[in-house]
Amino acid sequence: MTFENLNLIEPILRALQAEGYTKPTPIQAQAIPYILEQRDILGCAQTGTGKTAAFSIPILQLLHAQPQQNGPRKIRTLILTPTRELAIQIGESLTAYGKFTGLKNTVIFGGVPQRPQTDALRAGIDILVATPGRLLDLMAQKYVHLQHLQLFVLDEADRMLDMGFVNDVRKVLKVLPEKKQSLFFSATMAPEIMKLADTILVNPAKVEVTPAATTANTIKQSVYYVKKSDKKNLLIHLLKDGEIDRALVFTRTKHGADRVAKDMSKAGIQAEAIHGNKSQNARVRALNNFKSSSTRVLVATDIAARGIDVDDLSHVINYELPNEPETYVHRIGRTGRAGANGTALSFCDGEETSYLVSIQKLIAKAVPVIDNHPYPMTAKDFAEAASTVKQQKKRGGGGGGRRPATAGPGRREGAASGSARPAGNSTGGGTRRWDNKPRTRQA
Repeated sequence: MTFENLNLIEPILRALQAEGYTKPTPIQAQAIPYILEQRDILGCAQTGTGKTAAFSIPILQLLHAQPQQNGPRKIRTLILTPTRELAIQIGESLTAYGKFTGLKNTVIFGGVPQRPQTDALRAGIDILVATPGRLLDLMAQKYVHLQHLQLFVLDEADRMLDMGFVNDVRKVLKVLPEKKQSLFFSATMAPEIMKLADTILVNPAKVEVTPAATTANTIKQSVYYVKKSDKKNLLIHLLKDGEIDRALVFTRTKHGADRVAKDMSKAGIQAEAIHGNKSQNARVRALNNFKSSSTRVLVATDIAARGIDVDDLSHVINYELPNEPETYVHRIGRTGRAGANGTALSFCDGEETSYLVSIQKLIAKAVPVIDNHPYPMTAKDFAEAASTVKQQKKRGGGGGGRRPATAGPGRREGAASGSARPAGNSTGGGTRRWDNKPRTRQA
C-alpha cells in the first residue's frame, strides 16, 4: 500500500513525498481512512509506530476541505499532549505535512514566556497543539477560544494519567463543543484509560496495530549484568565502538541524568542531559544538538524523553532499568521506529534483577545476556546485592521492584519469561563459572 491508496489530496501527497514518505505504517493505513470518514477513533499504538502522522495527515485534509470564512482564523482542531517535547514534535509534523495546504498551527506549553504564543493565537490559527497546564492558563486569560472546535485529539492518554494530568484533561473536556470528532490514542489500555475514553468517544472505530506492552521485532535487545559502580566504565567502553553513532541513554532520576552526562563529557564523549529541571530553551537546544549529531549522547529521564523523535536513532541504552516494566517498552521504542532496525542495551545491577524479571514477563520473552565484557558481575557481587535488597525491605525501603525475584547472569535465552536464576551447576545447561573471566555469549 502507498499513501496514494489512502485517497489523500495532492498538496499532502506532495509534502509527504518531500519528506521521503512512501508507504504508510500499519497504524496510518488503518486510522487515516476512519478519520477521513469523520469517525471517532480509539487507537492503541506503541511508541514509534507513526501515530503522529496517523492523525495529523487526515486532520489536515479535513480542515483543507473546509476553508475558513473571512476574518481571523478560528481554532478548529485541538491536540492535547502531555509533554513539551511531544507537543513540539507534533507541531513540526503538522508544519511539514501541511506546508502546501495553507493551514496554520501553533504550539503552546509552559516553562517559557507566553508572549510569542499569545501573539500567534491573536493572529489566528487552525490547529492548536497544547500541554494541559498552559492551555488552561491561556484559556483563563481569554487567549484561547474553542467554541469553533471541530476535531479534538487526546494523545498519549496513558502518560497523561501517569503525570497526574487527568483532572486538567477533564477541565478541558468540559468547555469543548459537544458536537465534534474525537481521536483518542494511548500506548496501553488499562481500565482507567478505557474509562476516560468512554467519556470522550462516540461509537469509535478501534485501531490496534500491536498488542499493548510488546516490543518491535526490529529492535535487538541485550542485557549486561554489571555492578552499579561499574556502569559508568561499561558505558564508556561501549561508546568506544564507532558503530554507535548516537545513543539515547535513560536514567531513573534527574540527578542521575546530570551525573551520567557529566561523566561522559569528562571521558571526551559529547553528551547532554534533558529532564524536567532544565529550562525549556536548554531542553530544545539539547534535543536539536542530538538530532544534528553535534551531541553524540543524550541522557534523559522518562518523562522528558516522551516525544523525542529522532530519525535513524540506532541505540537506546538503559543505564538504569525502570521499576515499571511498561516504561521499558516506551524507552526502547525510541529506536527501531517505523520498521527500521534498532538496538536496545540494558545495564542490570544486582538490585535491579527483579525489574528485569518483570520486564521479561511483560514482553513475554527473555532478553539475551551479554557477559563477554570487561565488567561482569560475580557470585559475590550478586550475594552482596541480595543482602542489600533484603536490608532495604526490612527498613521499608525500595530496591525490590514490583515482583520480587532472584536473578543472576545465567539468564538463558529461551528460558521462561517470568523467571531468572543464577545458573551455577544447573542441570542440562552445563557448568557456569562464577568468576571474572568472560565467557562469550551470542547476543
